[in-house]
Amino acid sequence: MTKSDTRRYIILVTIFFVFSVITFAAPFKRNAVFWLAYVFGAVAIAAQFFIFKVAFKEGMDVRSKFYGFPIARVGVIYMAAQLALSLIEMILAGRLPTWIAQIGNALPIAFAVIGIVAADTMREEVEKQDVKVVSETTNMRALISAAGALPALCADEGMKKTLGTLAEEFRYSDPVSSADTKYLELELKQQLGDLKKALVDNDAEAAKALMVKVMDTLAERNRICKASK
Repeated sequence: MTKSDTRRYIILVTIFFVFSVITFAAPFKRNAVFWLAYVFGAVAIAAQFFIFKVAFKEGMDVRSKFYGFPIARVGVIYMAAQLALSLIEMILAGRLPTWIAQIGNALPIAFAVIGIVAADTMREEVEKQDVKVVSETTNMRALISAAGALPALCADEGMKKTLGTLAEEFRYSDPVSSADTKYLELELKQQLGDLKKALVDNDAEAAKALMVKVMDTLAERNRICKASK
């Protein structure tokens, strides 16, 4: 159990204690409506242990836990609404029909369940999209890294400047890959590998020719990315 869990549990136990003190210290009529109100209020508090566990599962990364806040928010709103409703029912216990209390207490639970399921489904979908984006940018991140390392392999200042410009072109290219750009990214990977070899071998002519090829291939990829928007 983490420190955050411990703090949350202490708060919930405190809320339950205060709710119980108010419930039994006030001169409410102890009938069926009263006990329905008390039980449903206690259930709302107890449900927070489960809701917080769903919202902030162990082993989740920081981003996933951040997406869990809407779930926790639904739970807190449900608890606050139910406790307020329970106290109102206790005040009106002598005049409120039991069937109204039953329906009234069932509705917050229904709304809470629907809200939590919807928020959790949304979190799963957002996480899937995050994974998809990371997957679709992997190729370009690798190419950007490879291009950025090339200027350090060259001693000639003029060529080093050109390689720096090439690295900038990669950095400002669309980072998201698609089915239409995958083959060009494979070509760029091969061309950058050949360019690196030419620089290591001090083959200036081959390096210049390869830089032109890389720029042309990157320009074609940029054109396809722009056309697909």
